[in-house]
Amino acid sequence: MRVGWSFIPSPPLAGAMAREGLSGVVIDQQHGLWDTTSTFPGIASLVQGGAAACVRIGVGDFAGAARAIDYGATVIIAPMIDTVADAEALVAATKYPPMGTRSWGPIGAMALSGVTDANAYLQAGNQESFIFVMIETATALANVEAIAATDGIDGLFLGPYDLSVALSRGAEVNPYTPAVAAVLDRVLAAAKAAGKCPGIYCSNIEQMRTAQAKGFRFVTVGADADFLHTGISARLAELAQG
Repeated sequence: MRVGWSFIPSPPLAGAMAREGLSGVVIDQQHGLWDTTSTFPGIASLVQGGAAACVRIGVGDFAGAARAIDYGATVIIAPMIDTVADAEALVAATKYPPMGTRSWGPIGAMALSGVTDANAYLQAGNQESFIFVMIETATALANVEAIAATDGIDGLFLGPYDLSVALSRGAEVNPYTPAVAAVLDRVLAAAKAAGKCPGIYCSNIEQMRTAQAKGFRFVTVGADADFLHTGISARLAELAQG
C-alpha cells in the first residue's frame, strides 16, 4: 500500500492527492496543522477521492483516535507507543467490546460508508478499523515483540527519524544511519511473527523501494508540501526555458 502524507490542513488538497491514485493519505495531527475541525472534512475528501482515510493522532490522544474513526477514518497511526500498556490503552479506545471499550457514535463513518444499520456497523467496526502503533524509541524497540502480539493492534509503523534520534542518544537526526537500518529486520520479524502489517515512513523513492523489497507493506511515497514544491519547481523550470 503506497500512501501520501498530509501536513497542510486543506481538505481539497487532500482530496486531490487521493484522486491521483494513492492507496491512502495520512492526515497528520501530530506534526501537521490538522485539527478536529479540519479533520472531518479532510476524511470525507479522502473517501470521496477513493483513498483510505488515515489519521496520525497526537501523542497519547487515544480519544482523538476514536473520534477520527467516528468521522470515517479507517487507519489510525499512533505515535510514541512504548509499552504493551500503551498499546492496550489504544486498543481499548478504538475497538468495540469485547476487544475494547470504544464509545458509540460513528455518525460520520456510517454516512460516508453508506451503512444505515447500527448493528451492522457495530459487528463490522473492529475489523474495519486498522490500528498502527509507531515504533520510534529505544523503549518501543525493546518491547516490539510484545507490542506486536497485543490483541487489537493491526500493524507496526516504524518512525525512522525519531528512531535515529533515540538510537544516537540525541546526537543526530538521520533515518539512513546503519543503526536505523539494523533494526528494520527486527521490526519486520516482530510484525511477521504476530501476523501484523509492517509499515514505515519513507521520505524518498529510493528508501521506499528498499523498504518494499525488505517486506514493508504500508509505505509513504511523499508529502503534500513536497508534491507542491516538485510541481511548482518543474513548472518554473519550463517557463525559464522560454
